[in-house]
Amino acid sequence: MALEEGKDPAVTTRQNQAKSLPFGVLQLFALFLALCIAFSVVSIYTIRHFRIYGVVTTVKSSIVSCEEESNGLDRWIKPPSNLLHKMSDKELFWRASLVPRIKEYPFQRVPKVAFMFLTKGPMPLAPLWDRFFKGHEGFYSIYVHSLPSFDGKFPSTSVFHGRQIPSQVAEWGKMSMCDAERRLLANALLDISNEWFILLSESCIPLYSFSVIYHYIKKSKYSFVGVFDDPGPVGRGRYNENMAPEVNITQWRKGSQWFEIDRKLAIKIVEDSTYYLKFEEFCKPACYVDEHYFPTMLTIEAADLLANRSLTSVDWSRGGAHPATFGGADISEDFFKRIFENQNCTYNDQPSTTCDLFARKFAPSTLEPLLHLAPKVLGF
Repeated sequence: MALEEGKDPAVTTRQNQAKSLPFGVLQLFALFLALCIAFSVVSIYTIRHFRIYGVVTTVKSSIVSCEEESNGLDRWIKPPSNLLHKMSDKELFWRASLVPRIKEYPFQRVPKVAFMFLTKGPMPLAPLWDRFFKGHEGFYSIYVHSLPSFDGKFPSTSVFHGRQIPSQVAEWGKMSMCDAERRLLANALLDISNEWFILLSESCIPLYSFSVIYHYIKKSKYSFVGVFDDPGPVGRGRYNENMAPEVNITQWRKGSQWFEIDRKLAIKIVEDSTYYLKFEEFCKPACYVDEHYFPTMLTIEAADLLANRSLTSVDWSRGGAHPATFGGADISEDFFKRIFENQNCTYNDQPSTTCDLFARKFAPSTLEPLLHLAPKVLGF
């Protein structure tokens, strides 16, 4: 029929395909459009119920955090909640030496006493100290430097619980002993409320109640560091002339390592590098650096701020390189009567019979008799 009518079959076929092509394309486009609409609906639903809420929450949280940081001083005035930080000594000393230039505090500050215990390990007299501190929370801080291997598992009710600082081995008569003392000071300086710093050992006891000791220190015009010029072989005889010009022999001093100092002097000790390097290199046994470094350095830097005596009583009457150690049999009312009667000193440039606030060395066997006598003799 196509031939008879003079028509080309191929042309006819192409025409039919051309007519049918737009309808197929429309079908595909409609299917694609439907899929896009469905995907858009699902996406919008998901974003509204998940992503947008998440973004808003994140932004809101960031804004609150920013406001808290800009409007508060907590990050600067609150003491560290955990003493076991990971700072090196170099980092710690730098952080501790930061000093505000404005002297007036823009917040209520209750000055505290930092009690710093330099010990090998256990604190056998801890129950006595617990009783001493009871009821005076907010007026003291406690720091313990022990051997690194010691794990002080103090009960949660003890004032020593969680008060150990990162420590290193400290050897008597060597610079590592002064390093430990500087480490205690630096950690205590991180608490802006600590105003006075007392170095003690595990064998020390308080001779008065907390209130008496707190007000004695608070009202003093001076810091208490044992300082004297000893012309003999265990004094000037230990001086090394290589320490000049930073330290000359007329400035060389000796004293007890057990001190009480204020914040200003604590910062001087922590920030020092000039005298430290000289003592580290040229004061080695038989020059016992813990007897000379702080007394000499503070005499050079701040002699007018020192009382030139310690607050810690010791008994050298038995002779030897170390003071006498007291046992349980020594503890009696007469024992303390002798301690209190033999005190004569100056306090704020006036004669006083209240001189030593602490005493050492007390063995673990003294704990029970001390607890028994403390209310009557020591006032707590």
